[in-house]
Amino acid sequence: MLAEDRYRLYTEKFVADPHAAYEQMRRKFGTMAPVDLAPGVPATLVLGHATAVRILNDPHHFPADPRTWQETIPQDCPVRPMMGYLPAARNSDGTEHARLRRASVAGIEGIDLYTVDLLVAKHAVPLINAFSEQGSADVVSQYAFPLVLHVLNEMVGCPEEIGERVAAGMAARFEGDPGGMAILKETLMELITLKRSNPGNDVTSRLAQDSGALTPVEIFAQLMSFYGAGFEAQRNLITNALLLLITDDRFRSGQVLGRNLSTSDAIDEVLFNDPPMANFCTTYPRQPISIDGTWLPPHQPVVISLAACNNDPAIRGSRHGGDSSIGNRSHLAWSSGPHVCPAKNVAYATVQSAIDQLLDALPDLQLAITPAELVWRPGPFHRAMSEMPVRFPNTAPMAIV
Repeated sequence: MLAEDRYRLYTEKFVADPHAAYEQMRRKFGTMAPVDLAPGVPATLVLGHATAVRILNDPHHFPADPRTWQETIPQDCPVRPMMGYLPAARNSDGTEHARLRRASVAGIEGIDLYTVDLLVAKHAVPLINAFSEQGSADVVSQYAFPLVLHVLNEMVGCPEEIGERVAAGMAARFEGDPGGMAILKETLMELITLKRSNPGNDVTSRLAQDSGALTPVEIFAQLMSFYGAGFEAQRNLITNALLLLITDDRFRSGQVLGRNLSTSDAIDEVLFNDPPMANFCTTYPRQPISIDGTWLPPHQPVVISLAACNNDPAIRGSRHGGDSSIGNRSHLAWSSGPHVCPAKNVAYATVQSAIDQLLDALPDLQLAITPAELVWRPGPFHRAMSEMPVRFPNTAPMAIV
């Protein structure tokens, strides 16, 4: 495969209209397309829904362990921080995966879903108050980013001072800075030490006290999965669903086909049409294998395009198929198979509460620019706005309970 035949997923051109690129790839290559995740980093992008489900449910032929592959890429490769191996459930299979996932699930299931609204409100109200009297704000930097980080920090039991360093490391990691991972490891190992001596009712304490005797590095790896997926996916889902709510006439009028549309309807539609992690769930074939007439080389990344698969004409007819995605949760945004996201209920509740808090406080919120003027962050994995400027009538601060 010549380099010029590969679609480059890291460019501004791609993120400007990824669905057009997916459709071009599908017409040219079918269900499997050759792409570059970064300069000189080839991969195969899965565009077919049935093919994705097959791969995600076949860890024997498509393991999630990247260690052989990552030996072939330089240390400063921009996708290495996101794709590099950690002893976490997401990078493991078989009995090791079962052991690590059981610990992760136990840590996450200790989060009381009935308290998520209160937790989100605790952090959302001060953030909204900081800009409500100004009549304008950037939802990305002034609301979604800090809110999600504050909520995640509290769920994992992270004190404010440590949490600030987590924020710096996480921001660097998602921008491809290799130094971000070093910051995160140092910071989260400090948190683990703290929680082993002073446990509380939080994810880190449950992992640290787990009867399966996870090592500190394994606890760190599970926390990285929780932070990594939760941070990027939730902040993007907040902004992307909010964009739909305030710009789409179906939601602005509150009615479609006689139904009252809600925040959850917008979230479901975004998860179907434009999931916040658009291309993810990477696997690495053990040996050469043919799928849908395409030979996949061993140990090279096979990336599921959750966005393209959800919009596969074989299951949708057309991605412009009216309201077929409203209330429909049969998408792949949370993955499928043994690596399905264990925190999807917590994430969904957090995002829904975050949007409702903002719109309850500022019901006349409007986009300050046209949707065509929005700038999307380059990168092969996420579907994320660089900023989301909004305007609204100046509003008095809310009381903090």
